[in-house]
Amino acid sequence: MEDPATLEALRLQLAPAIADAAVFDGWTREAVAQAASMAGVDADLAAFAFRDGPMAMITAWIHHVDAQMAKAEPAESLAGVPIRERIRRLVMARLDAVTGREEALARALAIMAMPQNLAAAARLGWGSADAMWRLAGDTATDYNHYTKRAILAGIYAATLNVFAHDSSEHKAETHAFLDRRIEGIIRFEKTKAQLLRKPDERFSFTRLLGRMRYPAR
Repeated sequence: MEDPATLEALRLQLAPAIADAAVFDGWTREAVAQAASMAGVDADLAAFAFRDGPMAMITAWIHHVDAQMAKAEPAESLAGVPIRERIRRLVMARLDAVTGREEALARALAIMAMPQNLAAAARLGWGSADAMWRLAGDTATDYNHYTKRAILAGIYAATLNVFAHDSSEHKAETHAFLDRRIEGIIRFEKTKAQLLRKPDERFSFTRLLGRMRYPAR
């Protein structure tokens, strides 16, 4: 039986080269063979490692991007940085890791959007969001843990789609799109914090109506 840990290491090793080949060949067996040839890896072993097809290749690439992000923006480099800037820097680190492979990214997004791949794609998006929030220092364990990751996963997915098709200089459209979405996260978190204050500190619509009807004297 093959060692799963060894196969995972092989997948991570080949992932960036497969993404390079996918620019021209798509996420195919040909891309795996080309990456194996470039890396001096046995072609049959590489084919076995990615026997589950395109989603296995894309998953390995995303895990590679996770590692590149953590290397570019380790947790200690984000200490003392405002939360919106932490998230921005982490997303940008991920975009930097796929720069030059926009065609491969566009093809990957199309594959992930196929009905049979939606569940796996959602898990990958969640994993990417979780990795970002953890590096950003998030320690929430209640439902905030889930809402933060769900929101960031959606924003990141949308940003990737913009990035993959952005032909503006220096990806200006992507940067502007991301900044607007991050501002939306910050506004949402502030509003949520206000709604979840102590009961006697919360805004009460009923109390407001009561005061309008019976003004204080």
